[in-house]
Amino acid sequence: MTTDIITSVLVGLAILVGCLGIIVPVLPGSILIAIAVLIWAIIIGGPTAWIIFAIVAVFVAAGMSASLVLTGRKLKSMQVPNSSVLLGGVLAVIGFFVIPVLGLPIGFVAGLYLAEYSRLKDGKTAWNSSWESIKAIGLGAGIEFILAMLAGITFGIGVLIHFFA
Repeated sequence: MTTDIITSVLVGLAILVGCLGIIVPVLPGSILIAIAVLIWAIIIGGPTAWIIFAIVAVFVAAGMSASLVLTGRKLKSMQVPNSSVLLGGVLAVIGFFVIPVLGLPIGFVAGLYLAEYSRLKDGKTAWNSSWESIKAIGLGAGIEFILAMLAGITFGIGVLIHFFA
C-alpha cells in the first residue's frame, strides 16, 4: 500500500471518530476532523488537496461557530449559568464510567437538573430550564454534526479526485 492510501484511510477513520465525538462529546470532534484533513493535505500535497482542506476548514469553523453561538445565545436568554452546564458535563463524565455509554447522557441531564434545582429552588422550573437547555445544546450539536458530515463528504470527494482523476 502506498502512503497516500494509508493516509486517506486513517483520515477517513479520524473523520468518523470526529463525527461520533460531536454526538458523544468525549473528543473534540470538529477539531479532530480539521487536523486529520490538514495532515492529509500536507501528505498528499498539491492544489486539490489544499482546496479540499480549505473547504473542510470552512465547514468545521461554521459548525463550531454555529454550535457555540446558537447554544450560548439560547442559554444566555434563559439565564442558565455556565456552572450548571459544567456540572452537567462533570456528572456526564462520571456517569460514562459508572454506566458505560448510557451514563453520559444520564449524568449530563442529572447534573444539569441538580444545578438548576439548586439555583431555582423549584423542581418544575428547574426541569423546564434543564429541558430547554438540553434542546439548545442538542440543536447546536446537530448543526455542528451536519456540517462535520459535509466536511467528511468533501474529504471523500477529494479522495476520489486524487485517486481517480
